[in-house]
Amino acid sequence: MNSLKNKVQLIGNLGNDPEIIIMENGTKLAKFSIATNESYKNAKGEKVTDTQWHNIVAWGKLAEISEDFLSKGKEVMIEGKLMNRSYENNEGEKRYITEIKCNELLMLGK
Repeated sequence: MNSLKNKVQLIGNLGNDPEIIIMENGTKLAKFSIATNESYKNAKGEKVTDTQWHNIVAWGKLAEISEDFLSKGKEVMIEGKLMNRSYENNEGEKRYITEIKCNELLMLGK
């Protein structure tokens, strides 16, 4: 491997409508979460579904597409990169968040 890359690909369903934020310079930001599911059988042979939630951020044209076409429950494929950041909440406590910066978006399903 000549080069390792930070690349994430997910297929899941939106857990909420995208939150659209317009920055001071006019650029749009869309924030939403998607759920991915993995099923397996436990030791008793029972089917178990494990749901993972992923925070997605999309900028510019992808934010506009998200605003116009995405809504809670829609199935999407996301390709992007994993981003970690920190911020201080209203109580002054430092919080950490992991997000996926969306580079490509494909709407699936109906």
